[in-house]
Amino acid sequence: MSARKINLAILGATGAVGREMLQIVHQLNLPYNNLVLLASPRSAGSYLEYSGKKFPVEEVSGDSFSDLDICLANAGSDVSKVWAPVARDKGVIFIDNSSAFRLDEDVPLVVPEVNADSLRDHHHIIGNPNCSTIQLVQVLSPLHKAFQLKRVIVNTYQAVSGAGKKGLQELENQLKAQAAGLPLVSSKFARQIAGNVIPQIDNFLANGYTGEEMKIMLETKKILAINDLAISATAARVPVEYGHSESVQIQFSQLVSAHDVRNVLADIEHLEIIDNPETNLYPTALDIIGNDNTLVGRIRQDMLGKDWISLWIVSNNLRKGAALNAVQIADYIIKNNLL
Repeated sequence: MSARKINLAILGATGAVGREMLQIVHQLNLPYNNLVLLASPRSAGSYLEYSGKKFPVEEVSGDSFSDLDICLANAGSDVSKVWAPVARDKGVIFIDNSSAFRLDEDVPLVVPEVNADSLRDHHHIIGNPNCSTIQLVQVLSPLHKAFQLKRVIVNTYQAVSGAGKKGLQELENQLKAQAAGLPLVSSKFARQIAGNVIPQIDNFLANGYTGEEMKIMLETKKILAINDLAISATAARVPVEYGHSESVQIQFSQLVSAHDVRNVLADIEHLEIIDNPETNLYPTALDIIGNDNTLVGRIRQDMLGKDWISLWIVSNNLRKGAALNAVQIADYIIKNNLL
């Protein structure tokens, strides 16, 4: 039996993730009758194109949600806080890529490969996790089921596209200025990004961690349903356009070998192991171009002990880290009749 056709909207359609959502909706053949693109007044009246078809962009308003089934939102926390309750009250499922509701107790925070079952108890607002969290839990979840996690230490190396179009533009502008011998201007990032690594993503909090680091830690605990997991994160911005990389150290509640870890991860959907040190084979940010899998390599016994494993994770932050995951959530809802 074919899936029911829905009325679908993309809120924040003209942003980098919104444009990816438009593509992925069609690439995954999401069954829709009507597709509405919503944005701010500044973008209203423009058009986005996919496969030769033009889609008009409309200004979002209360009336936008009257005849919808699902809204894929990528317009930031402030916008989501305004429109998510409006959508919910009209019976629309609001899949939100912002951090506005992620930690709310009654909002499922979902990576379909990990905790799709939590969608069966949604209340019309669903959280799409932080990009760095998504790729991390894809790896941690099967390992926890097999060996039980005890501690996790994660260091992220995040592409400038994680900061949107302005992040990409700032890196490009600085590289051009650098080549021309001109002064470099920083506005989107706290420090110069060209030729640099910035150990800050989001604002610093009273505990010394940044907002991004707290998202990774708290969201991981929620998705894996391990409230007492000992986890620490450091998030850095690197001068890479696309693809977030993570160095992860994991302590388990039992002795675990690198061979054991490879065996578990080899059978996990949408994970791909690229790991042959003898031939310098490991995942890099360039390897996620045209690849929606999350890539894992550098799997090794950590020198901290035989219950510790170190590994390296790379994923496409715009697709699996944002747009693809959101559309996969919608796809699961439709196929399982959870509207």
